[in-house]
Amino acid sequence: MNKRNKVKQLNRSADHRKAMIQNMVISLLRHERIESSVAKLKVARSYAERIITRAKRNLDVNLANLDEQKKNAAILHNTRYLYSHLGDQEIVTKLLKDLANRYAERVGGYTRIIRLVNRPSDNTAMGILELVDRKTQDELKAETKAKREEKKPAKKEEKPKKVKKEKVATK
Repeated sequence: MNKRNKVKQLNRSADHRKAMIQNMVISLLRHERIESSVAKLKVARSYAERIITRAKRNLDVNLANLDEQKKNAAILHNTRYLYSHLGDQEIVTKLLKDLANRYAERVGGYTRIIRLVNRPSDNTAMGILELVDRKTQDELKAETKAKREEKKPAKKEEKPKKVKKEKVATK
């Protein structure tokens, strides 16, 4: 009898469960849609909702009544919290710049679970976890392409390669 258990165990150790949920949330924020079993998605959804809410705390609307020093301290604290819980710089910047602004007016419910057909091998309930106002696949591909173009350094002039002389066998 599982009374008063706050954490959904998912038949994993604590470290494995934490890493799995963290990876699922990072994938959700990167691709804005993931597919897994419904039990895992429910746990990942609550974690993702808390992370997005934390990112929204950095918006100017939420920090309007603070003085400049406290405002900077609050922004730094929230950013460090996100880095410590996600560990991926690209995802944290996307979260703070794109997703926080996208969900500024929304009070909660940033994600939804869409149920799919049960998996045939073990009859596990499967589903899709996606962000509510997500971008299309084409928009995401265009964004990543633009980021790659930004990161590419200008090509330097290539020096001609030295040609090695082949040894001639003498008889």
